[in-house]
Amino acid sequence: MRIHDWPTGPYPARVRIALTEKNLDSRVEFVRVDLRKGEHKRVDFFAKNYSGTLPVLELDDGTFIAECTAITEYLDALDGTATLTGATPREKGIIHMMSKRAELELLDAISVYFHHATPGLGPDVELYQNAEWGLRQRDKALRGMHYFDAVLKGQPFIAGAAFSMADITVIGGLIFAALVKLAVPAECEALLAWYGRMRERPSVAKQLAIPAPTRAPD
Repeated sequence: MRIHDWPTGPYPARVRIALTEKNLDSRVEFVRVDLRKGEHKRVDFFAKNYSGTLPVLELDDGTFIAECTAITEYLDALDGTATLTGATPREKGIIHMMSKRAELELLDAISVYFHHATPGLGPDVELYQNAEWGLRQRDKALRGMHYFDAVLKGQPFIAGAAFSMADITVIGGLIFAALVKLAVPAECEALLAWYGRMRERPSVAKQLAIPAPTRAPD
């Protein structure tokens, strides 16, 4: 398998954490796509992923699977034992619900803030920006942090009693928050404590230890 990604990107981080959780790192070749050069928005990359987003999983038969949730579903099913996406209908439903909420209320909101209310990836990539919309999404992300703080006051993980894809999605959101210097509010004590525990998890620690890539000369 190949993973087309940018190693420290918040969305690629979700799949990389899942790979480590499933002990699949040795079965994957990583292909770097330079976000800062806009390589994900070029015609040749659109042939791999119509949406022009990372990461993308390429299988040996030439199949391309995009979207973090879809890739994680595939990886989680390879060994016949679903540990990240739920083993029962109830688990699957709750995990997918909470992972989607993490995307909508946190990760994607921070992404919009980054692309619209900050310099983002630079003028060669950010062809349209709406700062007002970006700032509104920043505020939405902060509300999302408070929501997940409330969730974690009553349970150890985002979707209940066990680590899952939903936790990985929130971790991706907090990785992105750190990149854009959007601090988790101090009053979100449960969320901060949970993230402290997650940072000690081997799969997360491994991802956070990856150094930021240096840009190669044009």
